[in-house]
Amino acid sequence: MNTELTGVIFTYLLTLAIAIPLGRYIAKVFKGEKTWLDFMAPLDRLIFRFSGIDTKREMNWKQHLLALLTINSVWLIYAFVCLMAQGHLPLNPDGNPGQSADTAFNTAISFLVNCNLQHYSGESGATYFTQHFVFMFLHFVSAATGIAALVVVFRAMKDKVTDKLGNFWEYFVKSITRILLPISFVIAVIFAFNGMTTSYAGKDTFISMQGDTVHVSRGPVAAMVAIKHLGTNGGGWFGANSAHPIENPNYLTNTVELVAQVAIPIALVFALGFYLNKKKFAYVIFGVMTLGMLMLLIPTMNAELNGNPAIAKMGISQPTGAMEGKEVRFGPANSAYWSIVTTIISTGSVNSMHDSAMPVSGTMMMLGMMINCFYGGCGVGFLNFYIFIIVAVFISGLMVGRTPEFLGRKIEAREMKIASLIALLHPFIILVGLAISSYYVVNVAGADWAVKPSAWLNNPGTHGFSEMLYEYTSAAANNGSGFEGLGDGNIFWNYTTGIVMILGRFLPIIGPLAIAGLLANKKYIPESAGTLKSDTSTFGVMIFAVIVIIAALSFFPALALGPIAEHFSLK
Repeated sequence: MNTELTGVIFTYLLTLAIAIPLGRYIAKVFKGEKTWLDFMAPLDRLIFRFSGIDTKREMNWKQHLLALLTINSVWLIYAFVCLMAQGHLPLNPDGNPGQSADTAFNTAISFLVNCNLQHYSGESGATYFTQHFVFMFLHFVSAATGIAALVVVFRAMKDKVTDKLGNFWEYFVKSITRILLPISFVIAVIFAFNGMTTSYAGKDTFISMQGDTVHVSRGPVAAMVAIKHLGTNGGGWFGANSAHPIENPNYLTNTVELVAQVAIPIALVFALGFYLNKKKFAYVIFGVMTLGMLMLLIPTMNAELNGNPAIAKMGISQPTGAMEGKEVRFGPANSAYWSIVTTIISTGSVNSMHDSAMPVSGTMMMLGMMINCFYGGCGVGFLNFYIFIIVAVFISGLMVGRTPEFLGRKIEAREMKIASLIALLHPFIILVGLAISSYYVVNVAGADWAVKPSAWLNNPGTHGFSEMLYEYTSAAANNGSGFEGLGDGNIFWNYTTGIVMILGRFLPIIGPLAIAGLLANKKYIPESAGTLKSDTSTFGVMIFAVIVIIAALSFFPALALGPIAEHFSLK
């Protein structure tokens, strides 16, 4: 147990050691300062020249959003067509068929929005062509979209009065060529030399020790897994994701995958401080996020290491903790750490089966996605946090009887309306989806559908309810992990979660960009004695309180009916 805990602590400290200098580097990239990867500049210029992009033409926030939404619409259509037609496209050595319309709809949206919710198994539901030229392509561009949107907010917070917020295409391309692509290359090389396949051949066949003929899927896995984690995507090559021995062969690859998926979200927080020259402000945000992460992680690790009380009542010893659904090569402590970091950020990859976790662990995982701003995904983590900053500043201003101000701009009714709508949107789309699915399970269970609602849940009662709650929470948080006891590969779940994913991705990007753009146009007001400074512990406490009240408590009734009730049923 001590060794497991040491491994978790080492992994997190290694992540910090990488994230801080990475944050400084990211800030330099977007400030236009010299970096050691400037040799990529000719590639940038080639892309801009080929695309007819003038990076000197600065955009306002509306133009940024138009560019972002337009190109994402194109990618959605491209992905949908490729997935439907993949059976007729090259690089399909196993002869996998094209996806049905509803599955392709869900999958295309899922990878476009950085969610990677997978209602299919990668070995049989996709081909090498779509794994590479759809999924891996979207891994890069969806992460770059989030980073580019965040840089727009950085720029708006930096300048005193402006509507010129840089060029979206420059931010987007540099996110790939200067950050995602070079780091992914290094990670992929590490994976390739540690057992992940890089072959384009089809399934391999061998005779097992007991004489069975076994067909093993393979493919160029290492390259995809690198950006899968670095870009906080999470969509795996195999159905078992990073619990699969080819997608995560050993403890070294497990550690690299853990570090990779957390490094950029933390680095972007520090990049904010370096970009704005407000390091204390970044430290406050990092402190709030880390405190939130620890409050979710510690109960989860405690629950998994202490084992299942229902099994203990049977007189069965559990010296290694709750091992159901976990890989022996990783153990419960490491699996608990993975399950929390993959849900507080938007990666959603798994190295254990979340459906088999203890109820307390399930509660913490869902809370991480419900709050959706402790580190968060590439770029969008801070965008979600930004909404809570605006709300916290507004409430603080009302408490002291003065107009709320943030970084020298007054926060007025228009900004608060946008922030309130975005803050309430997240619980709304989750709980509405949950209510609809619960209604069908209870009242229309025997409907004459291809998959009847009565067949959705492999687990009755509270755990089945948790499976549905988890699915919509994961979709809304653009996470993609799941309680896989839920039968989600059907028309109902494909379409409802697809709609939730679209809303959960783009509205929380539109809201912060609109607020940042509106504030950037306002007259700059110097700090005074009555200004709530953004680099103090008081400011951090206020933000944390707002997060707990607005985000966490909104979901308490649903959690009480699901994982919390299940926890007490085990006592």
